[in-house]
Amino acid sequence: MTFARRVFFWAGIYGLLAILPGFFNEAWVAQHQPPAITHPEFFYGFYSVALAFQVLFLLMSRDPIRYRPLMPACMLEKFGFFVAATILFALGRTSILIMSFAVIDCILGSLFVAAYLKTPRRASV
Repeated sequence: MTFARRVFFWAGIYGLLAILPGFFNEAWVAQHQPPAITHPEFFYGFYSVALAFQVLFLLMSRDPIRYRPLMPACMLEKFGFFVAATILFALGRTSILIMSFAVIDCILGSLFVAAYLKTPRRASV
């Protein structure tokens, strides 16, 4: 239980630190990661969904056994970004900066798998 608590807590903290600045950096992203953002709803939608997951990670850190059924969705969030970024990077459609964040997500996703496997299905009576 301690492992899962720590993994989800620190994933949530890291995620908040990585995601929150994005809400205020649309102009910087448009300038340094061309082309310009033409659909801001996708940009802010991505950040909003990612922020919601960080809150979920923090919630899960409080009671991993209770929220264990949500862990596969958390793995999908991490591995989904990693797979998409890896393909885009291989095609030359995204930067090494994005790929570095994707690698961190892959590491966190792997820790989520370990937490899932170590967390009992239900509390012992």
